[in-house]
Amino acid sequence: MSELTLFVLRFGFLGLMWVFVFAIVFALRSDLFRHYVRRGDRPQGDITHNPGAESSPFLPPVATTSTSSPAQKLVIVAGAREGLEIPLESDKLTIGRSAQSGLVIRDEYTSTNHARLQLWNGDWVIQDLGSTNGTFVDNQRVSVPTPVPMYTPVSVGSTIFELRP
Repeated sequence: MSELTLFVLRFGFLGLMWVFVFAIVFALRSDLFRHYVRRGDRPQGDITHNPGAESSPFLPPVATTSTSSPAQKLVIVAGAREGLEIPLESDKLTIGRSAQSGLVIRDEYTSTNHARLQLWNGDWVIQDLGSTNGTFVDNQRVSVPTPVPMYTPVSVGSTIFELRP
């Protein structure tokens, strides 16, 4: 092999390695900082209720047959904002680190789009949206849309909440 061919192969290999490094950095950055973070934003571990947030595009809208539900609020029973009560005014609530989520939970165990709580045929169900650490209802990992009875603990990241009347 000529010296020129060897030099081109080495240079190409080095370029390919840098492409992989930048791809990894970009993937980590987009997962950790999906929305722009400004100075003065809430610290890690903060939870925000965002009532005007749009729903996540992961699921099509589900038609409900009942407009009333026994559960009227979500109460955080453990986590950064223990005791926070959020009224369930809509038939959907997205949960995650994203600023577009209805309930923003900023901790290292919550995914950007972690879970969705929605009213389905008069019952509240929760669906995990492909999160890394999972969503748990009464200490059982959720893999399909699962009904959430009132006063049953639901774990999303390091936050635990219950549905209450």
